[in-house]
Amino acid sequence: MGGTVEEAISAFSSGKPVMIFDSAFREMETDLLWPATAATPQVIRRLRKDCGGLLFLAIGDEIGEVFGLPWLQDIHSQKSLVEENPVLGHLATNDLQYDTKSAFTLSLNHRETYTGITDKDRALTTRRFGELAQEVVNSGMGVFEAISALGNEFRTPGHIPVCRESPGGLKTRQGHTELAVSIARLAGVVPCTIGAEMLEPDGDGALSLSDARDYASRHGIPILTGDQISTAFEEKELD
Repeated sequence: MGGTVEEAISAFSSGKPVMIFDSAFREMETDLLWPATAATPQVIRRLRKDCGGLLFLAIGDEIGEVFGLPWLQDIHSQKSLVEENPVLGHLATNDLQYDTKSAFTLSLNHRETYTGITDKDRALTTRRFGELAQEVVNSGMGVFEAISALGNEFRTPGHIPVCRESPGGLKTRQGHTELAVSIARLAGVVPCTIGAEMLEPDGDGALSLSDARDYASRHGIPILTGDQISTAFEEKELD
């Protein structure tokens, strides 16, 4: 199955999955994605079993801003922290082969989880984060209140790694985080997307685009490229 942007928007707005291949010139990876608010134990299990890559929660920059979520790369390079923990200076993220800055922010567990790693626990963490983000956006809640609400329900570190969209979105960075957030924006849902990279089940690399398209066809999932999403956003801005 291929896919049009319209088909992907229809699926995602209904809580169904989409697949996104970034680019042959970037990571060359395909992600399987769901809206965060649609996360169930079955969704987490599907991501865990069918993908093989890291399960991550991609959030819009404005969500990261209102919750005060910092980029880990910025934290780990703070002078005072490096002086206190010299190993951080040796582990500096200064040699990424696909970008200049990592999208990772904090990792979270919902406070009602046990270990946080089970499908049930990760579904709760994911779903409630998406729901809380929507509640914060709808209410126009300020940063202080939003951070307090986040802390009431979540703790860090946890078993859901969170990736924050770069300011400016696809205009400044064309990574999986920005693409995952963008399909949520196009679908009119809160910009919080749960997903995982699809890896070769019997190999050492990312699942090929042809195999990803075969998977999409077998399961009736729309699959898009990063270029399709970027073009859709450009056209939307021109409307």
